[in-house]
Amino acid sequence: MQADNMKGNRDNKERRSRKPYVKEEKLFEEKVVHIGRVTKVVKGGKRFSFAALVVIGDRKGNVGFGSGKASEVPDAIKKGIEDAKKNMVKISISGTTVPHECLGVFGAAKVFIRPAVEGTGVIAGGAVRAVLELAGVQDVLSKSLGSNSPINVVRATMAALTSMKTVEEIAESRGLKPEEVWK
Repeated sequence: MQADNMKGNRDNKERRSRKPYVKEEKLFEEKVVHIGRVTKVVKGGKRFSFAALVVIGDRKGNVGFGSGKASEVPDAIKKGIEDAKKNMVKISISGTTVPHECLGVFGAAKVFIRPAVEGTGVIAGGAVRAVLELAGVQDVLSKSLGSNSPINVVRATMAALTSMKTVEEIAESRGLKPEEVWK
């Protein structure tokens, strides 16, 4: 009788046993740029939801942004991260800075980005800083002009970064050697 009880306990333990939890390695770093509370007025009162703007990147030239909406902040951030993974782009980096000056425009937001000498750091504010740091740019000067809406500033920054090309990329597209591009 005691043997039957022991067998029953062992069966229960086997059924309850789970695979060991393995924490998956994160490929990207995430930064929450903005969380907005959205209020919807309905017959019974107000319904609150949250909108999150998230930027992700690997600090090696891959960066993306996304937005998510949910009734709870953590859920909105998760949705934003999933959206950002779908919008990943590869940007051109020359050493620790960007290849050349560029003005990115989206809506009324304008972001001016200029290369800087090594050791300068990221001189940028808010949303622009998040995108540049997670893209892997270490030395850059920038100025945000016009609208300061976080989503438009992020989109303008991404527009500026995606339009930049290194000398090697330009030479390859023209079928020249990098030295011939400067002539």
